[in-house]
Amino acid sequence: MEKIFGENWLRNMLLELAGAFFAAIGLYNFAIPAGFPMAGFSGLAVIIHRLFGLPVGLVSLLLNVPVAILCFRLIGRKFFARSIRCMVISSVLIDYVAPLLPLYLGSRMIAAICAGVIGGFGYSLIYLALSSSGGTDFVVMALKSRHQHLQLGKLVFIADAVIILLGGLIFRDFDGMVYGMIIDYIYAIMVDKILYGMNAGKLALIVTARGKDVTKKIDEVVSRGTTLLDARGGYTEDRLDVVLCACSTKEMVNVEAAVKAVDPNAFSVVIESNEVMGNGFRRLRIAESEKEM
Repeated sequence: MEKIFGENWLRNMLLELAGAFFAAIGLYNFAIPAGFPMAGFSGLAVIIHRLFGLPVGLVSLLLNVPVAILCFRLIGRKFFARSIRCMVISSVLIDYVAPLLPLYLGSRMIAAICAGVIGGFGYSLIYLALSSSGGTDFVVMALKSRHQHLQLGKLVFIADAVIILLGGLIFRDFDGMVYGMIIDYIYAIMVDKILYGMNAGKLALIVTARGKDVTKKIDEVVSRGTTLLDARGGYTEDRLDVVLCACSTKEMVNVEAAVKAVDPNAFSVVIESNEVMGNGFRRLRIAESEKEM
């Protein structure tokens, strides 16, 4: 089974189950009762059905086939197999599990926020499992595999926004289109915050005359490696050290205390880091080809 689905298949399947469950609740119990335009290939299939009367399921399948083939070529059979599995799980949860839970019939704004937060959290878990729910996810992952610098949430937002706008314009549901965009935007924020927030941290640039002592103290306090750079004061031209240290947000408090304890006159600049990779930090693998992995 590992040859088909890859390593940690049980962990990934549990993430897919949890992610698909939350995504199903966001869709069925919040978005659909409020009448929001659907995103993804399912939304596109609904548009075609309303215009030409073609079956939604058949249209959705036909739309998925060429994109799935493209995804298979770019990312590989393991991602393709996981995505097919996740698509089946998602369909079962939407059709048979979500209906067992109560529908939210209150404010459309609250429904949009809940749909975005809950659904975005669910899709984040699916992406953490190195999987997808099909549809526009195939397009997003294909683009991500070729352009790793692009953030997944932004790609999801763009892909879904096109279909939401199309549905709103065709059926002249301006309010629904606005709410659909709100959901799509929250999706993007949730995906980026959860996926890339896991690897987020801080970068400290510490200018000091006692570089070796500072690096030793930081290693004792937080067990983080550091890098020493040679520097020279712009005005005094004194020789100084710049200590570069990447760490988590929690660890940065201890790093600052360690620097003050060694050199109270040290000058520090702390920079937010969206993603930290390398020794001591977990690498996030999203939409990488099987050869790279």
